Amino acid sequence: MTASKKVKVRFAPSPTGLLHVGNARTALFNWIFARANGGTFVLRIEDTDTARSKPEFEKDITEGLEWLGLGWDEYYKQSERTNIYREYLEKLLGEGRIYYCFCAKDELEIQRQAMLTQGLAPKYVGTCRNLDKEEVKKRLDRGDEHVLRFRIPETKIEFKDMVRGRISFDTSIMGDVVVARDLDNPLYNFAVVIDDALNEITHVIRGEDHISNTPKQILIINALGFKVPEFGHVPLILNPDRSKLSKRFTDTALRDYKDDGYLAPAMVNFLAFLGWHPKENKDVMNIDEIVKEFDITRAQKGGAVFDIEKLNWLNSSYIKELDLEEFIKATEKYIPKGWKLTPAMAETVRGRIEKLSEVKNLVDFYFELPEYDPELLRWRGGPLKDSALHMKETLEFLRSVPEEEFAQAKLEKELLSKLPKESRGDTLWPVRVALSGKSASPGPFEIMGAIGKKESITRIEEAIKKTGMLDI
Repeated sequence: MTASKKVKVRFAPSPTGLLHVGNARTALFNWIFARANGGTFVLRIEDTDTARSKPEFEKDITEGLEWLGLGWDEYYKQSERTNIYREYLEKLLGEGRIYYCFCAKDELEIQRQAMLTQGLAPKYVGTCRNLDKEEVKKRLDRGDEHVLRFRIPETKIEFKDMVRGRISFDTSIMGDVVVARDLDNPLYNFAVVIDDALNEITHVIRGEDHISNTPKQILIINALGFKVPEFGHVPLILNPDRSKLSKRFTDTALRDYKDDGYLAPAMVNFLAFLGWHPKENKDVMNIDEIVKEFDITRAQKGGAVFDIEKLNWLNSSYIKELDLEEFIKATEKYIPKGWKLTPAMAETVRGRIEKLSEVKNLVDFYFELPEYDPELLRWRGGPLKDSALHMKETLEFLRSVPEEEFAQAKLEKELLSKLPKESRGDTLWPVRVALSGKSASPGPFEIMGAIGKKESITRIEEAIKKTGMLDI
């Protein structure tokens, strides 16, 4: 930890696609680290790739972070800082640390293949490293295509990663790295160094896929005389087969989970545990508890598997904790506008769903007279006549219950007292089907308590008609 300077971290996504759950996890780790250490969380949009960066993707990023509750303290866009990057490119160019490279792509590919054939790691061989100023000026004046490369000195770069411990690189196998297309178009490894330094970032927490970028960035940092921040590289998120997370197995865009009815606190809990776990064996923790216990040095080194079943379980746990009014409000977008869940209806399904989008198919029978095959009324394949008889007996009981006493608890207590324990299914199965039209639904007493006496009687009468046993 940096003792003399306030902790400052950043989340720096590129708006070239929808916010990925892996990036959301990186944002969360940074936000938690900042809050745990009384620090600052910076959101920096890295939109130097003008061809692929889109405003709608930037909006998706900010909306995704807001949904998760990850508010930022400072906000920057690289596209608004071009003059700053140019200043530092010109500085290094004047010092000879950066040079113009005019090598064509096909020429570079030939070099690359030759090295691979020799069993060497591909790198730039330095064709343009020592061009004289006159040659460079002549080629620039005639408009030759070019890039800017940073001279990589042959040395050893070592840093202590907060997650992985000591990491070292031999720069002799790297080759001079491209840092800009031209003076007005810096590339990632250059722009990120300038921004981290000027934003006074103290800790860089990001995915392990950036480890190979770190030595290049440290060399540029040193060339510019900036202070090297601390680095922490967290594991990638993997599919169940331990391949890189992809749509082949699950949704990867955060908004897909939001739209599908996952609760933000559940997603935060889930993402926080992808690559990190508290000291105690807990599965459910709110954000305040996570912040209190979070220690980046305890992040795991190996890949974190995205377990959709674990997410569904967590989400169902958080749904169960919603009070009925919160649940009703949260499910409004998932059911037709004309449907209005009552607290009694909500109570019957709140504990039965893993995500809010499932609610429509569980409550439809409350608002539409159920359609079903009469064969479904049979209990364990028994005669329809028996089902009809048991429903008729239930009807007689229901008609005897005063309207003001028609409630789940009373119905359950009194009807069950009239039924032999060993054969309750003979009655309860056809009654439940009559009420819901489903083989899987809330229990008959829950449903009757929710729809009331009149509707319960109507549905059971209709079921008896379906059996054709009107003369029993």
